[in-house]
Amino acid sequence: MEFSQDDFDRLLLFEHTRKSAEANYAENPLDADNLTKWGGALIELSSFQAPKDAKAMIDDALSKLEEALLINPTKHDTLWCLGNANTSYAFLIPDITEAKGYFDKALDYFQKAVDEDPENDLYRKSLQVAIKAPELHMEIHKNGLGLMSNAGSSATSKEKVSIKVLPHYGWLFGCL
Repeated sequence: MEFSQDDFDRLLLFEHTRKSAEANYAENPLDADNLTKWGGALIELSSFQAPKDAKAMIDDALSKLEEALLINPTKHDTLWCLGNANTSYAFLIPDITEAKGYFDKALDYFQKAVDEDPENDLYRKSLQVAIKAPELHMEIHKNGLGLMSNAGSSATSKEKVSIKVLPHYGWLFGCL
């Protein structure tokens, strides 16, 4: 996969954030803010991975974010990141029936984030876009831009297109 300088800078930033959060967790495992940063960094880092590795990284992010919610069940930024993680995971699944479960979870988390912070424009926009996500998923996979076409292999030009597309829909930014 080819990286621009901006991509490389983002990769370094999120890897640093991930490592810092991991170290902070050893000191204070009950810090919901830190767990949210850790999960958010993993979501961002997943966009630099081959699909199989991206799914594993998102699974790890989901675990961190769910742990943060156990500590603070109404933490709106954690709820929003969980929406992002579920949406990102859904786009990695070519079968819309299977992906729909993740889209439904994402919609629920985005709604909860809006409920907790109704004035947050990003949360409201994410909720609006999440409603259209299954349709976008079908369009992406119908046009051969799906991320799973070469799961486990190095990135192809199709994967590059898809990875670049997703951030523009608001799911892979701002979890930190």
